[in-house]
Amino acid sequence: MINIYCDESCHLENDRQKIMLFGALWCPKDYVECLSSKIEALKIQYHTTGEMKWNKVSPAKQQFYLDVTNFFLKEDNIYFRSVVVLHKDMLNHQKFNRGSHDDFYYKMYFLLLEKILSPKQQYNIYLDIKDSRSGTKLKVLKEILCNDKHDFSNKMIRQLQSIRSEESHLMQLCDLLLGAVSYRIRGLYGNKAKLAMINYIEQYLGRELLYQTSIEEEKFNIFLFTPQEK
Repeated sequence: MINIYCDESCHLENDRQKIMLFGALWCPKDYVECLSSKIEALKIQYHTTGEMKWNKVSPAKQQFYLDVTNFFLKEDNIYFRSVVVLHKDMLNHQKFNRGSHDDFYYKMYFLLLEKILSPKQQYNIYLDIKDSRSGTKLKVLKEILCNDKHDFSNKMIRQLQSIRSEESHLMQLCDLLLGAVSYRIRGLYGNKAKLAMINYIEQYLGRELLYQTSIEEEKFNIFLFTPQEK
């Protein structure tokens, strides 16, 4: 049984951002409690309360977030994948998404997850809660993901549901890693603590977060999606 925790950034249709990001963090379900306890121990060590969030990364908490980053990079059995939608202003929902930004939103979740899933495993998938109307679309997304893997009995995905990020340390870690990718690709530089965290990731991986990785890359996978021309 594998648990997958998903988050998104810059996902609103008219937020004036040029990119849109989706991220998934996953690990065996049997490791969730242990991994969460290690994150909680770091929070206690650094007297950090509340959620870990990318928008909370600051010079005052720099070492805490660097240690959390180091924990992810060096811990076995925990992985991250992101899908980055470039040139969001080029999206043509009328032509490709039945006029619906929400349809495109769930298409990107399919693109994010279908490379992770295997019909030989079972999964619990948790999305950061978006709104109170997402239940029907999550059911459809589950069916599409299962059908794509020829799991017509829908046994591969045990559950696919929305949760609040405050309920899960691993959901919060996904937010943190996705924030690093977003900050790097958007070319931002005003927060030295965020840059220190990004530099640490890039030095450890031996590559920049600006570029797409091969599909075989599991630890920190990045896929760049460019919309078709209008």
